[in-house]
Amino acid sequence: MENQKILSAFSYLSIFFAPFIVPLIVYFVSKDSDVKRHSIKALISHLIPFVFGIIFFIVFVFSTMSLNTFDPSSNGNTFIIIWFVSFGIYLLVSLGIVIWNIVQAVRVIR
Repeated sequence: MENQKILSAFSYLSIFFAPFIVPLIVYFVSKDSDVKRHSIKALISHLIPFVFGIIFFIVFVFSTMSLNTFDPSSNGNTFIIIWFVSFGIYLLVSLGIVIWNIVQAVRVIR
């Protein structure tokens, strides 16, 4: 029983060193359904910042293109605001996911 708890917690804490690889390995290696459930939850929580990073990059690219192409008289303040708001949202989501993974690892160990 202790090994299952360690594997589940390891899946959550892998966000610091191998976010996608460890939960996948744990999922395929483990035979316990509880450990598999935790590894899938960990994998999904590791994918969320990645997806938000892609969305942030798309917002960055399109805001750059739209401000440079369609509004040449713009002074760039809108671009900076969009960039900082998007980056702030990305940081908050990423920090929230890291904290959530730590809390889940502690819950699993107890």
